[in-house]
Amino acid sequence: MLRGLVILFASMFFQSAQSATLLVWGDSLSAAYGIAQESAWPILLEHKLTQEGYRYQVVNASISGETTAGGLARLPEALSRNKPSVILIELGANDGLRSLPLPAMHANLASMIEKSQAAGARVVLIGMRMPPNFGPVFDEKFRSIYTGLAKKYNTGLVPFMMEGFAQKADLFQGDGIHPLAPAQPMILNNIWPALKPLLSKPSAR
Repeated sequence: MLRGLVILFASMFFQSAQSATLLVWGDSLSAAYGIAQESAWPILLEHKLTQEGYRYQVVNASISGETTAGGLARLPEALSRNKPSVILIELGANDGLRSLPLPAMHANLASMIEKSQAAGARVVLIGMRMPPNFGPVFDEKFRSIYTGLAKKYNTGLVPFMMEGFAQKADLFQGDGIHPLAPAQPMILNNIWPALKPLLSKPSAR
């Protein structure tokens, strides 16, 4: 009987100490496209969380080429399966590059935020910008989607994940779009200030 109680309480303690899930929901910019998986910013994030004393399991469900429509279609099942405490939504770049309708991108991102929040997840929206050849008017409309949604839904916001190095060609692969491994810590540095306030550390025992 006593042994059974010890096992029960040990099991309860183990379950309570289990890590929460942080879901990365993005495209090739988060899926380690063209670089070693261990160099990608989501892996660096997992290391940083451990170093900072947070207990989160990072699940990177990013897919190269993903659009906001594809992300929205996949999201309900991922929320049900992973039950994330925090979700980082990094989508929209492919919508912009393919000149897909911005109102649809806005609606898709809004729906993803709503579904995530309804599932109990705190949201960080990771914004992008368009290359100069798209023109300043399009770029401003594109950027304003992220800032407007973050304000409306009170989410965390990374205005531009490549802030501080977007013009440094030596930090990008040959396509000029995907950052190389040395840029991945810079991406994490841009994301961390928006993410940190949404994290919870384990209670002291």
